[in-house]
Amino acid sequence: MTSCCVIGGSGFIGSYVVAMLHATGRTVTVVGRKPVPSRPLPDGVLYHAGDYGDCYFLRGILQNTDEVISLAHTTVPKTSFDDPSSDILGNLPAAVNLFETASSLGIRKFIFVSSGGTIYGNAANLPIAESFLLNPISPYGITKLAIEKYAFMFHITHGLPFVCVRPANAYGPGQRPFVGQGLVATVAASILNGQEILSYGYEGTIRDYVHVRDVASGIVAALERGVIGECYNIGSGIGRSNKDVIDAIASHGREEGYEAVVRVLPKRRFDVTTNILDSGKLMAVTGWRPFVDFDEGICETWRWYADNLNRDASCG
Repeated sequence: MTSCCVIGGSGFIGSYVVAMLHATGRTVTVVGRKPVPSRPLPDGVLYHAGDYGDCYFLRGILQNTDEVISLAHTTVPKTSFDDPSSDILGNLPAAVNLFETASSLGIRKFIFVSSGGTIYGNAANLPIAESFLLNPISPYGITKLAIEKYAFMFHITHGLPFVCVRPANAYGPGQRPFVGQGLVATVAASILNGQEILSYGYEGTIRDYVHVRDVASGIVAALERGVIGECYNIGSGIGRSNKDVIDAIASHGREEGYEAVVRVLPKRRFDVTTNILDSGKLMAVTGWRPFVDFDEGICETWRWYADNLNRDASCG
């Protein structure tokens, strides 16, 4: 039976990845920093709390593991801009330790989940293919790029069977609002709580929104059929502005008596203006396709927040 370790597997995207891996019959282990998982895990999935920057802890976990998926990152684009040094120190040394340890243990496949939304920067052409210039403009994107480069170095020098995936903006049920990323979650929670929605510019930025189930299936597809040493985008190929997203969610709110209150602020210099990903490479190699229609996904996501949001606090 194949064993897979998912680092950061109780996070938003990670929890969906773990459920899909578990459904394939794999033995799945999750590593997280918190004493208990942030989200429920399927029965039979093992959870270990610890620092994946600790080589002794990590070696014990990975000793008999066939596959590794790493989704762990301690920051988001906004917090990385507030404190670039913490972004580097909180993520890069631990990632390098992970690559070094995994390289020595005979792992069959190693998936690093990077960031398709930040790593390219302001691209000259759209949609963005994996071969385009990498010129991130946020500390978050720069650190993700540095981690990619270290992973590729360990692939060349130590045989790390590394595959990189670069997801676009994931959304869907269970994403936490008000954490500096996740526009769909924050807009839905703001409408339900009667809070202002902040938009940086009237239209805001343009992003590629992909339902979290499609992101998770793209990661699993790269694990099962991706070519070692390659990078793959996971996106829809369709761009939507912040205003488009807010309007889509607000329409569901109005049907239930909620109004969206939007406050427009100046644009932020660290926000990429437009990010739309070309996923043709992943499709050609693995057969992956995004299946969740945006409007259907927004409807499902709104319903989840309307049914589950604690009106006195953020979503758990």
